[in-house]
Amino acid sequence: MPEGFAGACSTPTSLLQSLDLKVIHTRPGYHVAMESLPILTTDMALVLALVGLAVFLFATELLRVDVAAILIMTLLGLLIYVPGLESLLAPELLFSGLSSNAVVSIIAVMILGGGLDKTGVMDRLAFAILSIGGRTRPRITSLVSGTVAGISAFMQNVGAAALFLPVVARVSSRTGIAMSQLVMPMGFCAILGGTLTMVASSPLIMLNDLIANANELVEPEQTMATFSLFSVLPVGLALVATGLIYFLLFGPSLLKPRPDELGQRSKGRGTVRYLRRIHGIDAAVREVEVPVGSPFVGLDIEGLQNEYDVKIVASRYANKVLVSPPTAAPIAAPATLAVIADRQHLRRFVASGQLTLRGKLREFRHLLARSIAGIAEIVVPPDSSLVGKTPRELRLRQSYGLSLLSVFRAGKALTDDLPDSPLQGGDTLICHTRWDLLADLERNRDFVVVTSDYPRESRHPYKVALALSFFALSLFLVLFTNIMLPVALLTGAVGMIVSGVLSMDEAYRAVSWKTVFLLAGLLPLGNAVANSGAATYLAVHLLDVLPNLPDWGLQAVVAVLATCFTLVMSNVGATVLLVPIAIKLALASGADPALFALTVAISTSNSFLLPTHQVNALIMGPGGYSVRDFFRVGSIMTVLFLIVSLSALNLLFG
Repeated sequence: MPEGFAGACSTPTSLLQSLDLKVIHTRPGYHVAMESLPILTTDMALVLALVGLAVFLFATELLRVDVAAILIMTLLGLLIYVPGLESLLAPELLFSGLSSNAVVSIIAVMILGGGLDKTGVMDRLAFAILSIGGRTRPRITSLVSGTVAGISAFMQNVGAAALFLPVVARVSSRTGIAMSQLVMPMGFCAILGGTLTMVASSPLIMLNDLIANANELVEPEQTMATFSLFSVLPVGLALVATGLIYFLLFGPSLLKPRPDELGQRSKGRGTVRYLRRIHGIDAAVREVEVPVGSPFVGLDIEGLQNEYDVKIVASRYANKVLVSPPTAAPIAAPATLAVIADRQHLRRFVASGQLTLRGKLREFRHLLARSIAGIAEIVVPPDSSLVGKTPRELRLRQSYGLSLLSVFRAGKALTDDLPDSPLQGGDTLICHTRWDLLADLERNRDFVVVTSDYPRESRHPYKVALALSFFALSLFLVLFTNIMLPVALLTGAVGMIVSGVLSMDEAYRAVSWKTVFLLAGLLPLGNAVANSGAATYLAVHLLDVLPNLPDWGLQAVVAVLATCFTLVMSNVGATVLLVPIAIKLALASGADPALFALTVAISTSNSFLLPTHQVNALIMGPGGYSVRDFFRVGSIMTVLFLIVSLSALNLLFG
């Protein structure tokens, strides 16, 4: 028997007395029959009524989940001022959720994720996943969900999910796979990844402390050893594999794209296709290599653009990258150019310069990704100061970051001598530009920006090292120091804000306040369930009405109880309430107490039916899910979790 399960009890009477229960008889392999059961008090009834109301509101969606949580918290606050109900919950605990370690940690993790996204780290990760997984749903689902599960083994699962939401968004936009088909597998695997190590989730982190507390109340020969970091790894791997297989086999039928996603799916590269259809412009950015010995070496960019009818929008030479390089700059070698041209002109340009055309962006995939730069339509208004001036005079590239591709006037494209053609009021400029520069132009009265569907927030790709450093610092503090989790995470988050990776306003926008208030509203309810004795009442009465069960049956009941409790309260609260009861019941029946305790800590991750888990609340909005979606998909996952976890626990520790 593993050392974590040493010391099964043969004398349950003294232990059950601590629950104020009188033992009638014990039988080997069966639970204890009890004469004196807890009586339902007014406090218990009111708390259970609030729990029922919360479940009803979540299931029917009469109110938004965060509004429902705030309503429950308010009702609980009113009840504690009713005479005779003062002991229901201490007033200072009513709003403790807003300052709880869990909520502060989640806020910090979201800010960290915002910083990584702002610097393009998530774009790079999305590109890596696309490079390996291609554009097929099964491979991308496996890569994204498997990676999130692995990260969840060493950090809070909601943090891993928050970090990967931007990745999933990028992958979805580039592949056309609906967000709703990617977000839920990612979120569920983040929860499952919380079972891989003893630091992966709050219940498992707390388990050793709960076991140590229980050891103080038992005889020396009944003490239980604590678990090491990777004690639960086989169980976690089995659960993660189950989740992946479940979504790979049944994901297409369970998570069908919504009608609005089907419309987006058909658009694909909308801007490129729109410009090709309306203006006859091939606006795709392509990469070419300029070798040493190319006849283009030494020639200036403007001359090449005019002769071959191409636009060079970026260059890389000697590790120096220029977006919208000066037109007078000469071509050097070996170099890489990002060009925009129709296929006929591009072929002529490549052949004449003895260049190599790459199949996809490599050197500029981050700086010129569609989330950072693209093609825009800009109209010159009649009262603009640009009217009458030529693009060459205005130096559009140097002054505004605009690489002019074409000018449309009265429905026709100007093709002859474009740099020296004076602009007129009503001209439409087709330009390649960075989105942050385009956002600046919207405040310039000399331009009217027609393009609207672009990301308006500026990005800081050159601060990626700072973002990664502060993220790594937080991760180091979490894994290798005794600093409190929220303090460790806030260290990295504040570092990103102070160093300019994120502004304070951007940090506020990075936080999902819906998730924050959902958790803050539910945590006081969990405290009330514990304080009122409602949890003990439910557990003991449920076990009393069950027929005599073998050890594995009693263990299954404990797992189901933990699953049910974690749906309506925090997994931490469910663990704190049920682990002591599970240990005492295991000792009373002659079962392994540590196995029952671990069953509770693992089963509190079985939270897929409702959006009450932090991860489910986080992914509900981006995935466009309803409570019914969670119930439909999560019900099967819940059953699979129970079967696989109980089987793996008994095979590993039985």
